[in-house]
Amino acid sequence: MVTKKNHGNVHLVGSVAMNNSDEVFTRVSEELGEHMCRIPDGETGERSKWILFQRAMLEQHPAMEIDPTVPDFDLHQWDGKLMRSIPLLRFREDADVSSIVFPTGYEEAARDSYEVFKSKRDAGVVPEHARFQVCLPTPWATGYMYISHKAHKEFHPAYERSLLRALADIVSHIPHENLAIQIDVCQEVLLFEDYFEQRPEDYKQQVFGTLARLAAAVPDDVELGFHLCYGSPFDAPLVRPKDMAILVELANGIAKSVVRRVDFIHVPVPQGRTEPEFFEPLRSLNVSPDTRIYLGLVLQGDPDGDQARIVVAKQFLDDFGIATECGWGRTDPANVQGLLESHRSAAEAL
Repeated sequence: MVTKKNHGNVHLVGSVAMNNSDEVFTRVSEELGEHMCRIPDGETGERSKWILFQRAMLEQHPAMEIDPTVPDFDLHQWDGKLMRSIPLLRFREDADVSSIVFPTGYEEAARDSYEVFKSKRDAGVVPEHARFQVCLPTPWATGYMYISHKAHKEFHPAYERSLLRALADIVSHIPHENLAIQIDVCQEVLLFEDYFEQRPEDYKQQVFGTLARLAAAVPDDVELGFHLCYGSPFDAPLVRPKDMAILVELANGIAKSVVRRVDFIHVPVPQGRTEPEFFEPLRSLNVSPDTRIYLGLVLQGDPDGDQARIVVAKQFLDDFGIATECGWGRTDPANVQGLLESHRSAAEAL
């Protein structure tokens, strides 16, 4: 039974290591439905590695080619481990950049998954109160992962135009009262952490401008949220921050820049940090009382640690929901049941 106390205490970032959306909606609803306001489709199949499928789309696009004038981008984990080296792309010389709309595929995935969501809700599996959560990246994600810095100025507007077209399709096909849009903010966090070799001098202004424009395209009767992220290509963060200062700066910037209502912001807690100094910047959090904060402090198989992190976080933030640091798409599928159980235990203890 949904109660005022527990409704909305759990947030799933997006990806879940399961076979398909049918399985995700069923398992998540059975285990956590009473604790959730919205349920994602698990980003299964080609989306299980977040935006990697966008790389394949860009490589095959007739307007794109490898940029031979720049080195490959070396993607390193927080501990220095090299994850992969990525050849970077640019526009072909004869490309009409002003008219390009990339086929991102997000609208087709959302429409297909919503049909499954609706059938599961009609059958009483998905709770009636839950919305269907669609997760979308930003132009900074594909731009900084796959595109030569020499092409960013042209690429970002083209990819933003493509995302806005996909978003318009999604909100035109899915009833607004059943929909929640989550904007994934990853490469922006890494930019603030100075992870990349190049970043524009006015990167903060550009980042918040992009997020504001994407948010403005979400109708007011659709829920809107943001997922802040340090990346997890191999189920571990790309950066291990000293504290939450940059995350709070981004959350405050979103609250200030986005004109419409922001319903939720997910804030990661990398590697299960427990020291009070890490959480201290939460004292400076300045978002609307209507914005629910979800702290990504839950780890699989660590109930005592989860409770310890909740206790410490409550010293700095009176009210929040819980989540994991990032999505579960890259984790061992054998861990999923434990993650579901960890979320339920943590939510019931809030």
